[in-house]
Amino acid sequence: MNNVYKCCPEFESEKFRLRFISVGDCDDLLKVYSDNKAVALFNSDNCDGDVFYYTTHERMKQALDYWKFEYDRKGFVRWSIIDKINNTVIGTIELFHRDAKDYFTNCGLLRLDLRSDYERKDTIINILNLIIDKTYSLFECNMIATKAIPIAKERINALNTLKFSSTENKLIGHDGTEYSSYYFKNK
Repeated sequence: MNNVYKCCPEFESEKFRLRFISVGDCDDLLKVYSDNKAVALFNSDNCDGDVFYYTTHERMKQALDYWKFEYDRKGFVRWSIIDKINNTVIGTIELFHRDAKDYFTNCGLLRLDLRSDYERKDTIINILNLIIDKTYSLFECNMIATKAIPIAKERINALNTLKFSSTENKLIGHDGTEYSSYYFKNK
């Protein structure tokens, strides 16, 4: 797991590329994190009240700086998702190893934040296929979990196609809050 924090790997398909976030992504990411339709689908569970709705360049840069800080302290990795056709950053993927006293232990917790016009089943599958199989070794886990709320129909369809299963199990936050709407895939 430490290797992902020493040198963040990049992943690429014909359409998309995942690479470590960069301050240069700020303008493109502001379009993602100020997109009300997109933000409604983001997973902000256990994030101390941050709902990832950013409307200024300064606030987006603060988020990028914080994500870099978390990477440096081995908290999580945040990749930018680049649409290679128009060389635009269209979202991010966050991943980290989670150990807890709930169902989601020894787990690679994945957060996918996508601009709303990319929230389509085939796009989500294409993006997640870049990293799903690598997550188990990168984050030394036996399970991958991600959140998809009931209104996220395209995301849920993509997860089902990728053989994720829904679960009634709750993710328990550091303050005891219970979070639902999770999907998981075992190694």
